[in-house]
Amino acid sequence: MNGTVLVNNALALDSKNANILLVDDEEANIKLLERTLHSAGYQNIISTQDSRQALPLLRTHNCDLLLLDLNMPHLDGYGVMEQIKAQFSLEEYPAILVLTAQSMQDSRQRALDNGARDYVTKPFNIQELLSRVRNLLEVHCAQKFIRNQNYLLEEMVEARTRDLQTAHQKLRESRLQVVRRLGRAAEYRDNETGLHIIRMSKIATLLGQSAGMNETEAHLLLNASPMHDIGKIGIPDHILLKPGKLDPEEWEIMKTHAQIGANILAEDDSELLCMAREIALTHHEKWDGSGYPNGLQGDDIPLVGRVTALADVFDALTSQRPYKKAWSNEDAVALIMSESGKHFDPMLITHFHKLLPEIFQIRDQYAEPEVSQIG
Repeated sequence: MNGTVLVNNALALDSKNANILLVDDEEANIKLLERTLHSAGYQNIISTQDSRQALPLLRTHNCDLLLLDLNMPHLDGYGVMEQIKAQFSLEEYPAILVLTAQSMQDSRQRALDNGARDYVTKPFNIQELLSRVRNLLEVHCAQKFIRNQNYLLEEMVEARTRDLQTAHQKLRESRLQVVRRLGRAAEYRDNETGLHIIRMSKIATLLGQSAGMNETEAHLLLNASPMHDIGKIGIPDHILLKPGKLDPEEWEIMKTHAQIGANILAEDDSELLCMAREIALTHHEKWDGSGYPNGLQGDDIPLVGRVTALADVFDALTSQRPYKKAWSNEDAVALIMSESGKHFDPMLITHFHKLLPEIFQIRDQYAEPEVSQIG
């Protein structure tokens, strides 16, 4: 079995056969969730109205996903998450989807800080719930694959002892497929074709090399930067896909995607995933300290975050979106240059200006396809 098939099998894990635990003190909620998940094809659903049984059931059934209510007697959802954090290893940790009637941002943020990967506000839309369940299971399976890659390597080496070098190459390609699928998961939710992350990552790599990155660092950047917006998986559709301007509360929720992305990528210590986490967390920081989520300033922002930010903004400006027309290269370059010392590192602006012919070439080579009319 080749590396690509192994990756696809690992990612599929078959999410329909994943073990899903429902914890809610309301019987009506449990029955609705069970009916909804069964109708969507999920087979292995366990439930309890007693939150004190959550940990034993998680261990017994080796659950992949936990749908968890927050307001419950005996032990609330926060208490359940604290127990999981204290008693479960990374390998045992399930993806957690919080179901809450609380609409306050601080409640949602507290849930995310305590280990939740996503949340749905009651009363929930069934299709949105199913989309979030599917997304969480896909990411969870990808993380399990990455954690188990050493075992996968042994299996492949054993199967391909006569061609070890080829086996290593296939494993690397397989791993990059996982990474790229993680990155494209966010782009598809944001109505992107996937070409944006190709252009952005190549421009970022060009800037990084010009700024002094060695070949190894540049190669990591090329494959880590596509995951910069993976946290958008955790942003509700009505905010992420809103055609108009976000209101202040919606904008605060949108900004959490940087931390959500870092959380998703946190459970692996490989160089690639460590760099991807750093990029996800810092690509919205600004040179003058006015960015988010941590208000980093100047050289406190990692170089990989600075180059990704510049590449991402330039490609976004020059790309058409449902809510805006594409800017001309000239107008986009003018804005980028005007943000030197404010949004962007002045040193990188110098490299950016020098590299404009190569950057325009990347944009042309990976331009969006013309949309043909069907009629």
